[in-house]
Amino acid sequence: MITKQPYQSGNKSTWQQISTNLSFYVLIAISLGILLGYFFPSEAVKMEKIGKWFVDGIKLFIIPIIFLTIVLGISSIGDLKKVGRIGVKALLYFEIVTTLALGIGILVAIWLEPGKINREGLAIQDASKYTNQAAASFNWIQFFKTNSTLQVLIIAIIIGIILNYSSYRLKAVHFLGTISHYVFTALKWFMYLAPLGAFGGMAFTIGKFGLKTLVPLAKLMGCVYLTMFLFVFLVLGSIMRYSKLSIWQYLKDIKEELLIVLGTSSSEAALPSMMRKLEKMGCSKSVVGLVIPTGYSFNLDGTSIYLSMAAIFLAQLYNVALSPSELGMMLLILMITSKGAAGVTGSGFIVLASTLTALHRIPLEGLAFLLGVDKFMSEARAITNLIGNGVATLVIAKSENEYVKP
Repeated sequence: MITKQPYQSGNKSTWQQISTNLSFYVLIAISLGILLGYFFPSEAVKMEKIGKWFVDGIKLFIIPIIFLTIVLGISSIGDLKKVGRIGVKALLYFEIVTTLALGIGILVAIWLEPGKINREGLAIQDASKYTNQAAASFNWIQFFKTNSTLQVLIIAIIIGIILNYSSYRLKAVHFLGTISHYVFTALKWFMYLAPLGAFGGMAFTIGKFGLKTLVPLAKLMGCVYLTMFLFVFLVLGSIMRYSKLSIWQYLKDIKEELLIVLGTSSSEAALPSMMRKLEKMGCSKSVVGLVIPTGYSFNLDGTSIYLSMAAIFLAQLYNVALSPSELGMMLLILMITSKGAAGVTGSGFIVLASTLTALHRIPLEGLAFLLGVDKFMSEARAITNLIGNGVATLVIAKSENEYVKP
């Protein structure tokens, strides 16, 4: 991946530094995608293949990188009690922070009332494929079956523990370390294609859904983006400050990953490079390997905010007054169902439909009003998820003395 080099007087000009930065080209690609989608929507829709091809290509790296990082991290850490402590600490952190995200989403939606609009002017789309799947309640077995990241995480942890007791540990670590080097080198070269992926993803989104679809639900979108902004800088910023880390420096360091997620609407597109970036920031391989993959399944801050706000939005849209006890019940249900958002096809909508079904108060057909703008909010969800998982990794690494400032 192209990275920005420190400025040295008489060496590179400011323009040279910018022009050799991958994020510069990703930003240009996103801008071109928006223009193509707006002025030539029929052509822009065809660009979906390019964006999908890039994301699919990145996904090929996810499994081997997670496996190698975790096995190498655990087999080199030596202290299995510490591995267990990191895992428990990560899960506890995830539960607390995602519950905070859900609560903030509910409170802001109640305060700003994004659903207090006339639904007669809203575009209605077919939501039956999501409402039909909502009939099945959340199932942990199904969650694990459909979550390949979590499966690899568990297998890698087991192999890492076995290697700790093996006489071939050093040879295995050397062998896997060599493979890891080549995998990350291949990822580095593949990331040069990130501008193409961002262009294809953004062009398709604007071309298919159009900016005009944003107008009727602009209030909801504004509330979601505002809430996620406040969550990142107030909640996550405070957590970082408590750990004597800077949220601003962190965001600056991952700007390339943020732009890739913005263009592709997929946090998975940045997962492999995010893991490598966090190691460069000073986090140990073992903490990165344990926290990031687990976080992609259990620490979906952006998705949690969206789900809670969308549920309140629909209640307001249909003038359904929810009592404090019903709001508490919604929070409890979302604490469980939101964990399935990473492992279910259609994720957010199926989880939201399952939550509404459990409440028996808000009409399921309301999902049809959200479909038109969901794609434009998926970027905010994915970016917040990415930021949240990185913060979790840094904070846990710092608390375990597994962080060395570069």
